[in-house]
Amino acid sequence: MTTVDAIEVTGAMTPAAEQVLTPEAAAFIAKLHRTFNPRRKELLARRSERQQAIDSGQMPDFLPETAEIRGGEWQVAATPDDLQDRRVEITGPVDRKMMINALNSGAKVFMADFEDALSPTWDNVTQGQVNLIDAVRRTIEFHDEAKDKSYELNDAIATLMVRPRGWHLVEKHVLVDGEPISASLFDFGLYFFHNARALMERGSGPYFYLAKLESHLEARLWNDVFVMAQDELGIPQGTIRATVLVETILAAFEMEEILYELRDHSAGLNAGRWDYIFSAIKKFARFDEFALPDRGQVTMTVPFMRAYTELLVRSCHRHGAHAIGGMAAYIPSRRDAGVNERALQKVREDKVREANDGFEGTWVAHPDLVPVAEDVFNEIMGEQPHQKDRLREDVDVQAADLLSLPQTPGTITEDGVRLNINVAILYLNSWLAGNGAAAIYNLMEDTATAEISRAQLWQWIKTGSELEDGRTMTRELYEQLRTEELEKLGELPHGYTAVELLDELVLAEDFVEFLTYLAYDRLP
Repeated sequence: MTTVDAIEVTGAMTPAAEQVLTPEAAAFIAKLHRTFNPRRKELLARRSERQQAIDSGQMPDFLPETAEIRGGEWQVAATPDDLQDRRVEITGPVDRKMMINALNSGAKVFMADFEDALSPTWDNVTQGQVNLIDAVRRTIEFHDEAKDKSYELNDAIATLMVRPRGWHLVEKHVLVDGEPISASLFDFGLYFFHNARALMERGSGPYFYLAKLESHLEARLWNDVFVMAQDELGIPQGTIRATVLVETILAAFEMEEILYELRDHSAGLNAGRWDYIFSAIKKFARFDEFALPDRGQVTMTVPFMRAYTELLVRSCHRHGAHAIGGMAAYIPSRRDAGVNERALQKVREDKVREANDGFEGTWVAHPDLVPVAEDVFNEIMGEQPHQKDRLREDVDVQAADLLSLPQTPGTITEDGVRLNINVAILYLNSWLAGNGAAAIYNLMEDTATAEISRAQLWQWIKTGSELEDGRTMTRELYEQLRTEELEKLGELPHGYTAVELLDELVLAEDFVEFLTYLAYDRLP
C-alpha cells in the first residue's frame, strides 16, 4: 500500500504496478479523475433517471434539441493514414500471448480490451498496461513453457487500438481522495501517459474504442478528457482518435450527436451487436411485449437490429466517418471440418451483408477468421480503403423502427433457457478465475453474452413469459433447470460462486444494471 498526494494504491505493488504507476503517471490520472469524476457521476445519475422514465412508459426518441446537428453538413476530422483501411479488426484481452497473436494475425486493426474481454483483476489491468507499453515499442515477446514455444512480433502488425472500461466502472485498487478512481480514466490515462509520444514517433497515435456510451453528453465528457490530456502532455489537439461502440439502444438515437461531440477526435462508430441486444433487453425489461426469444434467434436481420445497423452506416458516411460492423465470435474447430464449414458459411453471409450495407470493416475474435472476413471485404470493396462515398440516402429509420423489438420472430424454448443458464455459469466461472475471454462451445464468449443470458432469464421470469411448450417461465422452473445444468457441468473451480452470483442476478427483485457491479467485489 502506498499513499502519495491523497492517491492511495491498495493493490499489491508488483513489478507491473510499479512500472505503470510512477508518481508522474499517478498524478496524471488523479488529475483527470478530480477534474471529470463529478460529471461522470452526474451522467450516471442521468442514466438512472432515463431508466425510470422508460419504466413509466416514456419511450426513447430522437432529440428535438439536437435536430440542427442531425441536419447539419459538418464533417469529422480527416482519418489518420493507419486507420484508413479497417476492413478486418480483431479483438481480445490484453493478455501477452494473445496480444502478440492478434497483432500478427493479418488484421488491419487490433483492439486491446480492458472491458468485456478482460476480468479486471489487479494483476490483469496492471500487467495489461505493461504489455501495451512493450507492444507499442515492438519489444513484446512471450515464451510458453508448456509448449516450449516463443512468440514475438512480425515486421508488419495491426494498428493498435485500446478499449478502456466504461464510465460506469471503477478501479477499486486506486483511491483518489478516498474514493475509487474511474476505471475509464485509469485505463485511458495510463495508456496515454506512457505511450502517446512513442506512438506518434512511429507514425501512429493513441487510438481508442469507447464502450457503453448512452448519450452524446457522455461523448462530450470523453472529448473534454481528450482535450485536457493532450494539453497536459503537450500533445497536439486531435492526435487522439476514438471509435464509439454503439452498443446501447439509447445511443442509437444519438449517433450523429455522438460523432459531433467527438468530431475533432472521431474515428467512427461500431455496431456492438451483443451489448446492443443486452441493452435492448435491459432498458425494456419490465415490458412483456418487449421480451425477446432465444438469443440464438435474435440475428442481425431482425427488424430492430437491421434498423440500427443501417442507420449507423448512414450516420457515419453522412459526416465522413468510418462505420465498423459487428463481431464474428466463432472459434474454428480443429476436429470437425463439417462444423467449421457450416459455421464459416454463416460468418461469410454476415460479412457479405455488412460489406454490402456499406460498412468499412468488421470484427472477428479469432485469427483464423481474419482471411474469411478479409476475402469478403476485398471482393466487395476492392482496393479502396473504405466506402464512405456510399451515403445510404435510401435509409429512412424512424424511432419506431429502433423500438421494433415486439416484431422479433421466434420463441422461447427450454433449450434456450438451459443454454442461457449453462453459458452464464461457465462464463462466470471463467471470469472469476481471471479469464474474461472464454471459449465456450466454439464461441468466444465475453461479458456481453453473459449479460444477455442472465438478462433474458430475469425478464422471462419477471414477465411470466410463455415457453414454446406452453409452460410459464417461473423462479421454480429456473431453479430446477439451473440445478440440472450445474450437475451436467460437473466440478468447476468457481462453480459455487458462479451459481450464487447468477442466482443473485436472475432472482433479484430489481434488475441489476451490470453483472460486473456484483462480480467485481468477488475478485481479488
